[in-house]
Amino acid sequence: MSRGIILVGHGSRDPLWRAPIEAVAAKLAAVRPELPTRCAYLELQPPDVPSAAAELVALGVRQVCLVPMFLGTGKHARADLPRLLDLLRATHPDVQFRLQPPVGEDPRVLDLLAAIALE
Repeated sequence: MSRGIILVGHGSRDPLWRAPIEAVAAKLAAVRPELPTRCAYLELQPPDVPSAAAELVALGVRQVCLVPMFLGTGKHARADLPRLLDLLRATHPDVQFRLQPPVGEDPRVLDLLAAIALE
């Protein structure tokens, strides 16, 4: 079963805001070129999560991991993403969708942020 990743960002009117998330996608592509990865945004910018998921499904992906690129669990991570997950599962019943916790809650990210703050 092929796997894919969707890096989910909030979205912004400023197109430069996308750069860090797209940089993560580029790093993933460099180290795991066989792993299809898409960026998607909840507001203000395309593509949205359903569009990114549809692209992966069209490639034959049958396991999709949604990775919220947020520092914490706010309304989007607590309410909007689970609602989108339900929609994706209903739209693509033959695909497994999994939602990771926001990246900012990973102790490794917290350690890195603390180290950066101490510089």
